Amino acid sequence: MALVAAELAPVVDALVAELEVEAEPFADPGVSVFGLHNAVMALGDTFLEVVSPVRADTTAGRYLERRGGDGGYMAIFQVEDLAAARARVAELGVRVVWQSDHDDIAGTHLHPKDVPGAIVSIDWASPPGTWRWAGPAWTGAVPEHKGGGIVALGIQSEQPRALAERWASVLGLEARPEGAGSVVPLEGGELRFTEAADGRGEGISALEVVVPGGEAHTAHLCGVTVVRRPAR
Repeated sequence: MALVAAELAPVVDALVAELEVEAEPFADPGVSVFGLHNAVMALGDTFLEVVSPVRADTTAGRYLERRGGDGGYMAIFQVEDLAAARARVAELGVRVVWQSDHDDIAGTHLHPKDVPGAIVSIDWASPPGTWRWAGPAWTGAVPEHKGGGIVALGIQSEQPRALAERWASVLGLEARPEGAGSVVPLEGGELRFTEAADGRGEGISALEVVVPGGEAHTAHLCGVTVVRRPAR
């Protein structure tokens, strides 16, 4: 997933400490095309990115203004069958706002008005599990890494069940009602859709990460609730 911050360095430093990130975060020069700089942290075999605007009039900057500060920004999903995923998105009438295809990786950003709550990206990588956008260590190979990683995202909405159904249809998955909201199970994790309660409107509101050997802890960082728990 990706977070957006007005100031990059202090947020990255706080997340590195909170989540006990061992490897140096990777700064991807490619995000300059969006008017951003970033840092990508490997958490197990998942990735947490923080982006921050470096020029005026960027999508990320407008998002910061709209939600009143730092917060969740993107939900990124690696799929096995990219062609099928893109065909499903087209059948649903979802617009694509950015697409990039390479021999080893491909990304597809969906229009947030068609899939509200975040910028949802459907990505593919070869070999599976690699992630060029996390840096040289993850390009063409999956390096040795400790376990754990991102296991849940919380997305809040005035209509959480309807939003869950929309995300599930885009991802080719099923949503199940839970309380006033819904849960969409993923391979190795889940998406939790809840009622908006903080006055900031629709968006990613929580992130749960397993940190092997770490202690359970909850913090509020970059506008989201970060739940850290040890491996079960």
